Amino acid sequence: MLEVGEMVAAPFCTKLMADLGADVVKVEPPGKGDPSRWRGPFPDDEVHPERSALFLYLNTSKRSVTLDLASEAGREIFARLVEGVDVLVEDRKPGEMAALGLGYDDLAARDPRIIVTSVTPFGQTGPRKLHRSQHLNLYHSSGHASPFKKREAVEAGGSRAPARAGGYLGEYDAGLSAAVATLGAVLGREVTGAGQNVDVSKQEAMMNLERVIIGISANAPDPFAGRSPGGLVRAKDGYVNVITLEDHQWEGLLRAMGNPEWSRADWCQSKASRQEHADQIEEQVGAWAAGLTRDEIYHCVQAEGTPASPVRNVAEVMAWEQTKARGFFRELPHPEAGTQLYPTAAYQFSETPWAGARAPLLGEHNDAIYGRALGIPPAELESLAGSRVI
Repeated sequence: MLEVGEMVAAPFCTKLMADLGADVVKVEPPGKGDPSRWRGPFPDDEVHPERSALFLYLNTSKRSVTLDLASEAGREIFARLVEGVDVLVEDRKPGEMAALGLGYDDLAARDPRIIVTSVTPFGQTGPRKLHRSQHLNLYHSSGHASPFKKREAVEAGGSRAPARAGGYLGEYDAGLSAAVATLGAVLGREVTGAGQNVDVSKQEAMMNLERVIIGISANAPDPFAGRSPGGLVRAKDGYVNVITLEDHQWEGLLRAMGNPEWSRADWCQSKASRQEHADQIEEQVGAWAAGLTRDEIYHCVQAEGTPASPVRNVAEVMAWEQTKARGFFRELPHPEAGTQLYPTAAYQFSETPWAGARAPLLGEHNDAIYGRALGIPPAELESLAGSRVI
């Protein structure tokens, strides 16, 4: 596989493929490389292109070459790189690769079996296809920002400032969708013998993965109406999430609380009346929870058949006995970033262990791929590097 991708979505797609055993070669601009190399966070907050946690995570198990696709020499080398490649994943704006003579039609004319996955904000077609987008724009154009309405603002008839989830959650959604679609194209090629262009819209990926909650939050006059009491409850050492959507879950919570006197009131006896009095009920639940720890609430509520889960921070998740028992975090040594703990894959095969490797240094594999694989002589490689083609 070849990757011409930056930041999150396209690199996450190829990372998922690399975790499954694909040989991924990442093509980066000479000099600075993928912008995620400069985004961090960084160990000790010292900015360094080989120590960005974002880059290191998104690019495990890949090889890196540097190449200037805007130069004629660079495009000629890229055309040679593509020969024999199964999949190209790219995230350039629609028409950019074609303008360089490297679009899907150009590549398919040379190799009809090639699969080109194109990941863009709004897809390769439609009136908005050339619009650029940041993560915040994607959240609002997909409807994902609707669930972030503040209740006070809704009740006052207004709205809140633009909001999104933390990190790059929407970009990861797009990368996951791109990986699934790419694997589908690979399987399809086994039947038809032909490749195809996989057109991934980040906006559509986000709408597809959260379509129900988006519809409710965006269209309901009051998205908070009809909610069951519960949700985030403050314990004396943090928060616990408690779910009481069903009658048996509500009854389990009451048993965990010792069947308090207030729960015998008429307004607690039906789901509709509990929804109407959710605020009042949550005050009572909050007063009970304030004297207990997260784990105490978690265990006693779960024991009664009611879903509950403590809200953990990153350090707690990494130290949690569950993640330790499954070996989800693994140490990988890196020549610049040192040895760090990395998340592995979100699944485990019974016969095939995760075999991830560290992320590459910028252009680390230029000699191996350009020199040994493509046969470019050392003197020519030196000249290409001097002219910043590689």
